[in-house]
Amino acid sequence: MEAIVVALTLRATRSSRPPWMAIYSGLVGLVAVVMFIATAEQIPHTVSLPAFWLMTGLALVAAALAFVTTDIRGASVVLCPVLCFSFATVLCWGLAPAILMQTLATAVVGLRLRDSAKHIGFIAAQYAVAFTAAYVVVQIGDPKPFATTTVVERLSDTATVILAAAAFLAVFLAQTIITARLTSPGFQWQKVRASLAHQALFLASLLLLSPVLAVAAHVNVFFVLLIILPLYAVQKMARLSAERDRAAWADPLTGLANRRGLQARFDDLRAGKPMALLMLDLDRFKHVNDALGHDVGDRLLVAIAQRLTRQTPAGGTVGRLGGDEFAILVPGVRDAEEAHEVARTVLAALAQPVRLDELDIDVTASAGVAVHPDQGTDFATLMRHADVALYEAKRRGDSAASYDPCVDLNSPQRLGLLADFRRALESPGDEIALHYQPQVALDSGELVGVEALLRWTHPTRGLISTPEVLQVAEHTSVMHLLTVRVIDDVVAQLAAWRAQNLRLRVSINISARDLYSGEVVEHLATRLREYDVPPDQIQVEITESALMGDPVRAYSTVMKIVGIGVAVSLDDFGTGYSSLQHLRKLPLAEIKVDRSFVAGMADNSDDAAIVRSTVELAASLGLRSVAEGVENEYTWGMLAQTHCSLAQGWSVARPMPGAELARWHTNRLHARASQAQLTL
Repeated sequence: MEAIVVALTLRATRSSRPPWMAIYSGLVGLVAVVMFIATAEQIPHTVSLPAFWLMTGLALVAAALAFVTTDIRGASVVLCPVLCFSFATVLCWGLAPAILMQTLATAVVGLRLRDSAKHIGFIAAQYAVAFTAAYVVVQIGDPKPFATTTVVERLSDTATVILAAAAFLAVFLAQTIITARLTSPGFQWQKVRASLAHQALFLASLLLLSPVLAVAAHVNVFFVLLIILPLYAVQKMARLSAERDRAAWADPLTGLANRRGLQARFDDLRAGKPMALLMLDLDRFKHVNDALGHDVGDRLLVAIAQRLTRQTPAGGTVGRLGGDEFAILVPGVRDAEEAHEVARTVLAALAQPVRLDELDIDVTASAGVAVHPDQGTDFATLMRHADVALYEAKRRGDSAASYDPCVDLNSPQRLGLLADFRRALESPGDEIALHYQPQVALDSGELVGVEALLRWTHPTRGLISTPEVLQVAEHTSVMHLLTVRVIDDVVAQLAAWRAQNLRLRVSINISARDLYSGEVVEHLATRLREYDVPPDQIQVEITESALMGDPVRAYSTVMKIVGIGVAVSLDDFGTGYSSLQHLRKLPLAEIKVDRSFVAGMADNSDDAAIVRSTVELAASLGLRSVAEGVENEYTWGMLAQTHCSLAQGWSVARPMPGAELARWHTNRLHARASQAQLTL
């Protein structure tokens, strides 16, 4: 059990040794050698005793059979009860024999770990220094357990042994702390303190068994053998405790670090130093489970874990987060470009087929990258940012992507913006407003309809762009609140215009979320009845991307919309992948040519051809065509030649509030009448 403390020393001293560590190691070694030489006269008498050799043999066997594993950081953990024998030797025969026994046992463990002679000597020297402290206490107390007769003398002997054990613990743990402090820049006392408390308990258990062993050796040499079962029980409990601790930090299937283990490794490494976190997700892993079974899937995960471990740069830590998600912490990576290079190397290694049961299984993965400290100073933030980057890579179809705050829909800033938007929607006031952009007939210039467009003026940030608002809200329940608010405001505005003898058709956009649920249809029908607005004055615009997400539910909602007398327009036509199929199946009244094509008509013959073909297709199907983004008279003229139905854009008018639109329309009618009179 004492080797749990040794594991800390191993981890510390295997790192780069700073000058102070070299000085400290030399001092510890010097003290150990001096004390061994100073007490060497104890050895000739001791080596002639059968009890000494029996305990030494048992100690060496215990060292050879010690439970050896590694913790989540890759450091060696050794559970071995040698300390019980060597501390009993201090009590029975002095310091030099104890140092000799412990050094031999340490060498056996070191050989099993394939450790260097220098490091084995350093660990043995640390034990020797701790034994020296215990030996000084023993010499001062001078216990004579077989010569004392009074109660006071027996209590004094007991106190001496306890103080000697305490001296050993204090000196040994102090050396562990010093070693960790000198070799670990990220030394954190809070974490070390909890670990040392457990180690002190384990060490104390062995130390306080030593007096029993010492007395047994004096009474009957064969009584020493009776200690085997108690020591086995202690070691067994320590082993179970170590395995339980490892299970809390490691993934049970692959043996890699789990999320908790990765966080512990991050805490060890950070200390202001740069590092990268790579999060990987296997592509189409579910197909492997479905086709070959979960047993093969588990074996594939183990094979991938081994491959990732081999490909990870030195000092890196590979973890499995669950399912087919892995993460890699790579220290020393300073920027996204360097992290991308690591990701490309790892992904290239994964691209090689994995052979299982005479079958080659192709494996590909996507990776998200976040760099510490630029993209996260704590583990939770870095993990979330790497996760955002991962799903951005999947969305774009890239193999890897770095964290970009612009695409982080769940950043604290965006979450705050979403909360503010919800508050604005649920509260009365003028933060949320609708502006209306006119749609006029290309052949007559008559105002036929308008499109309702969202405007949100934040109390502190000012006007928020509509794309930013929609990007934050579109995948949340706030989007439904927005649709309801738009329906309420538009229907109320239509009623107000009707009172002014202004009859227009208003187009409103509904999100994919509302298109799939269909709840807005009933709300729209209720508002039309409440304000006594004819349903043909409302037109719902839907996008192809919304239709493609869930065509069955989308088609059902479209049929309900048409069923209450409201027309449906297909927005952003030409930017999807199955437009002709939608034109054939859906009861549409209108298609809108995407502004990206309309804006390029004047300079790009391909865009002009696409617009012309789309308008002709709409006419052949009996549908209206609306050109978005008409910004100049030249584009207007080209559209008129194609016989497009309606034009919408700054060449006609910018979006404006409802009251201003009514005045704009009146002024426009007067201007056109005056122009007609001048023409006559």
